[in-house]
Amino acid sequence: MKKLFLILIVAFAIPLSVFSASEFTTIEDLNGHDIGVQTAVLYEELIMDRVPNTTFQYYTMPNDMILALTSGKVDAYLIEEVSFGVQKKNHPELTVIEEPAGYINATCIIGENEKQDRLLSELNQFIADSWENGLLDELYDYWIADFDPVNDTCDVGNFTGENGVITVAVEGGYEPFSFISNGHISGFDVDFICRFARAYGYTPEFFEVPFEAIAPGVESGKYDIGMNIVVSAERNETGTLSDVYYTTPIRLVILGDEESDLTFFQQLEQSFEKTFFRENRWKLFVGGAGITLLITVTSIIVGTLLGFVVYMLCRKGNVIINKITNFFLWLIHGMPTVLLLMILYYIVFGSSSLSGTWVSVVGFSLMFACSMIDMLRVGCNAIGKGQFEASRALGYSENQSFFKIILPQAAQHFLPIYRNEVVTLIKETSVVGYIAVLDLTKISDLVRSRTYEAFFPLILTAIMYFVLTAILTRIVRLVEDGIDTKRRKKEKILKGIQEEE
Repeated sequence: MKKLFLILIVAFAIPLSVFSASEFTTIEDLNGHDIGVQTAVLYEELIMDRVPNTTFQYYTMPNDMILALTSGKVDAYLIEEVSFGVQKKNHPELTVIEEPAGYINATCIIGENEKQDRLLSELNQFIADSWENGLLDELYDYWIADFDPVNDTCDVGNFTGENGVITVAVEGGYEPFSFISNGHISGFDVDFICRFARAYGYTPEFFEVPFEAIAPGVESGKYDIGMNIVVSAERNETGTLSDVYYTTPIRLVILGDEESDLTFFQQLEQSFEKTFFRENRWKLFVGGAGITLLITVTSIIVGTLLGFVVYMLCRKGNVIINKITNFFLWLIHGMPTVLLLMILYYIVFGSSSLSGTWVSVVGFSLMFACSMIDMLRVGCNAIGKGQFEASRALGYSENQSFFKIILPQAAQHFLPIYRNEVVTLIKETSVVGYIAVLDLTKISDLVRSRTYEAFFPLILTAIMYFVLTAILTRIVRLVEDGIDTKRRKKEKILKGIQEEE
C-alpha cells in the first residue's frame, strides 16, 4: 500500500520543474538534471561520462517514468527506442533527443540447473536459425515496427512438451515485449519463446516478475530462462547468457510541445474505458483482489494457529523452546517483508515447484505467527497470577484455568492489537508482485502499463484495499464485542448460572 500511495502522489503532484523539448537538444544539455532509468537495465552507463553531474532516479516500471516526467520529478528518462514507439502512441506530448544515448544487445539468461547446457545450446541454435531464416526480423516487424496493442496476439498453446516444461521469467506489463492482452500473456519475448518451445519440444510456463528480479531468479534456479537481459561485461562473468536476439537504440525521452486534442472529460472517459472495459480488464482487478484476499485470509488463519501453538509450547518456560522462539521472532521481525519473501521464493523454495502465491502465504503466516506470539505474551502477562492460582484452588486443571479464566480476559487486551495487525498484513501483501504473484497491486501495475493511465487503476486499487480492510477488521471487531462483558446481553452473561428464585 505504501508503494501505491507513493505512485498516487507522483501521478497527481503539481509539476514543479517541467522543461520543454526546446531546452534539451543534446545529451550534454541534461548535465546536472534528473534522469529516470528502469532498475537493473544499466542504460545509465551509456551516458554517465557525458552527464557527470546528473542524478539518476530508478523506477520499477517504464510507465512510472512517464508519470515522473510529466509531473516534473525527472527531466528525461532512458528507454529503448522500440518501447518509446508504444509510449508515443499513448502520450503524444513525449519526444526524444535526436542523438541516441547508445545501443544495447538483448540476450536470454539461462538458469543454473541440469537443463542449462542443453538449453543454452538449443537457444543459440534457434537464434542463429531465426536470424538466417528471417524469423527474428518477422517478429520485430510484427511486434515492434507495426505494433497494435489491441489486436496483436500470439499463440501460447499447441506445445508437444515431450522434453518437459521450461519456466520463463519475463517482465510483466512491458509492451511490446511481454504484457497481458485479451486475458493471456503476449508480446515479442513470449512469441519468441513459444516458437522456440515448439521447435524443441518444450512446454513454456511464463512468470511475470519485476525486471530486477529476473536475473536473480534465474541464477537461483527458480526459472530456466530469463528474457531481455542487457549484455554487460559483469553479467557475462556472473551469468550464462545466450547469443543476442535483438538490438535497439536507447533514447532519452523528454517532454515535447505536442498536446492532446481531447478535452479533460474526454480524456477521463477514454481512460475509464481503457482501464475497465477494453479487453474486459475489470476481470483482472477481480482476480487480483481474489489473490490478495486468499493470501491475507489464509495467512491470518495459519499464522494465528501457528502462533498460538508455539506460545502454548513456550508458556511453561522451557528454556530451549523459548530461546529458539525468541531467535525466530528477532529474525523475522527485523527483516523487511520483501526481503523475507524473496529469500523464501528464490532460496528456501528455489528448487521447488511451490508457486509465488503459496510462498507468500508461508511468509506472511510466519510474520503473523510472530505477531500472534507477542500479542499472547502481552495479553496473558496483563492478567494477575492470583487469578490463575485462585482457579487452581477451585479445582480447575492447568489447561482449564488457562482456557476458561486467563485467555478470555487476555483476549480483551490483545484483540485491538490483533485488529491492527490484520490491517498491516493486508497492506503488506502489496509487495508480493516481486515474486511473480498477480495480486491487486500487481494487476494495477499491469493495467497501467497497458493503458498508460494512472488515475483509475490506482484509485480503484486503493478503494478495493479499503473495502478488504473494512470487511476483515469488522469481523475481528465482532469477535471483540462477543467476548467483551460490557457489551454482552444479560442473558449471555448469566448463561449457565443457576439463579435463585
